[in-house]
Amino acid sequence: MRHFEKLRSAVAGLLLVAAVPAFAQQAADNTGRLNQRLMVLDADARTSGLASYERLQARQSVDTLVGARSRDQDGALYVAERRVETAEIAARTEAARREIERLDRERSELLVEASRRDAELARQEAERLRIEAQIQLEETTRLRQAAEEESLLRQEAEGVLDDVAGDQAAKLKAARARDVELAKQEAELLKASDGSKPPSKSKTKRKPS
Repeated sequence: MRHFEKLRSAVAGLLLVAAVPAFAQQAADNTGRLNQRLMVLDADARTSGLASYERLQARQSVDTLVGARSRDQDGALYVAERRVETAEIAARTEAARREIERLDRERSELLVEASRRDAELARQEAERLRIEAQIQLEETTRLRQAAEEESLLRQEAEGVLDDVAGDQAAKLKAARARDVELAKQEAELLKASDGSKPPSKSKTKRKPS
């Protein structure tokens, strides 16, 4: 009976000794796998430096897994995996948020640039319209000045014609007055010449009775 108990104890000891390397290898594999996932976060430019607190907790839980006893391995592994997963989610969420912010900034910059282009086009259009209005104003002013000059020239010409007509009328009036005066003088001369002749007296002879 004692021999059987000694044999059973020896077998249990051998099983325990054989299980230790397998347990250690499994813990090492789990630790390496989790550390690899954390290294991926560090190596990715999009997630590097993000979720620092969550990654710190994940590394601490992995370190705890390394030093955990066999009876605590399952619990430590569960915590470590959850912490690593949380670090991954937090880092990628933060990366996505930053990417969204970057895209929003780019969109805002594009909108501002589009607004600037629209404003520049509007400014150019306004400048074009201003130049056209200036040209029209100058043309209108030129035409008005030309019309005023033409009106002045016409008035001057009409004044000259009026002066000429006035001179002609005055000359004609003077000529007519001279004609009237000459006619009057001629009539007076004729009258005077008729008055200088002695009047003729006719004698009537009486017949004897």
